[in-house]
Amino acid sequence: MAQLILTADPGFAHLALEEFRRDSIGGQPLAELASGVWLADCDEGFWGLAETWIDSPPIFVRHICPVDVAFPLIATPRDLARLSRDAVAEYAELLDSEVSFSVQSRIFVDLPYKPFDINRAIAAALAETTSAPLDVRQPFQILSLLCTEVEQRLPSLAKTESGFQALLGLSLASHNISDWAGGVRRFRREKDQISRAEFKLLEAIEAFHIELPSGGVALDLGAAPGGWTRVLRQKGQYVTAVDPAMLHPRLSADRGVRHKRMSAEAYLREGPDTYDLLVNDMRMDAVPSARLTNAFADFLYPHAEALLTLKMGQSARQLDPACALLRERYDILHMRQLFHNRNEVTVHLKAN
Repeated sequence: MAQLILTADPGFAHLALEEFRRDSIGGQPLAELASGVWLADCDEGFWGLAETWIDSPPIFVRHICPVDVAFPLIATPRDLARLSRDAVAEYAELLDSEVSFSVQSRIFVDLPYKPFDINRAIAAALAETTSAPLDVRQPFQILSLLCTEVEQRLPSLAKTESGFQALLGLSLASHNISDWAGGVRRFRREKDQISRAEFKLLEAIEAFHIELPSGGVALDLGAAPGGWTRVLRQKGQYVTAVDPAMLHPRLSADRGVRHKRMSAEAYLREGPDTYDLLVNDMRMDAVPSARLTNAFADFLYPHAEALLTLKMGQSARQLDPACALLRERYDILHMRQLFHNRNEVTVHLKAN
C-alpha cells in the first residue's frame, strides 16, 4: 500500500490538492476522509513526495503522513489492546531506538475511545519492546494512526464488520510538514492573554524556527489591542506598537512598549527608528499590506527579519502579486497557511 494522508484547512483544500497534483508524480486523491483530510496516492509514494516538500514546502498542505498498513476496528474498547499488539508487531523493530518517538492519532468516526487513549495504549506497548524514548512535544519519528470509515471503492482497504479501519504509518517528523497530528498546533490559553491572535505569532515563531535577538527592538504594525506586542515582550523584545487604537491597559504600563497612536503611514512620514524585527498583522488586503511592509524595509537592520499575514479570503489570487512585491525588498524564507491562520497566509521574510 503506497498511500498517504494529506491534510489542509477545509477552506483551502482545493489549493492544497493543486499543490499535491503539481508536486507529485501521478498524484491522485482517492477519498476525502473528513473535511480537508484526504487519502491519496502517488507513484513515488510518501517518501518521495516528502523529500520534494522538504526542499520546497507547500503553502496550503498542512500535514502529510504515510499509510503503511490498515487494521480493522470492531468499535469497542477492545480495539486498544488489538491495535497495541498490531503496532508492536509491525513497528517495534522499525523504530530507531536512538531517537525519540511519538504516537499521533486522529479519529473521524464514532468510537468509544479518544485519540489520547490510542496514543497512550500504543506508546506504552512500544515502550516495553523498544528503548526509543517517548517525546510527544518534539518527536524525531512519528507513528501516525487515523481511524476512518472504509470506502468500498478503495480495493486496498478491506471492508470490516464495523466499516471502520485504522490506517497506520511510520515516518520522520521532518517529513510530515508539521510535528503535530494533522498540523493542529494548539497552545494553552494564558491568564493574561490579550487576544487569540497571539496564537498566530506563537505558531509562526515555532514553525519557522525564528530566533529573536536578545534585547531586540521590534516594530508591530497594526498592534491594537496588543496580542502580538505581548508575545514579543514575553520573548524579551522592546516593542514600538503602531496603531491609532488603544492598547490593552497592561501594555500601556509596560516601559518596554512604546505606543505610537497613529497609522503606519503616518509613522512612515514621521521617520521611524531602526528595528531588528518587523511584524504586520494588519486587517488589510494582501497587496497593499505587502506594499506597506516594503515601505518599512529601509528602517530595518541588515540582519532584520519580518513576519506578516497576507489576508486573502479563500482565494489565492492576491498571493502571487503580493509575493512579487515583497521580493523587491525581501527574501521569502517561509510561507505557510498555518493552523491558527484564518483566511490568510503567514510569510517570514529577511531584508535583502
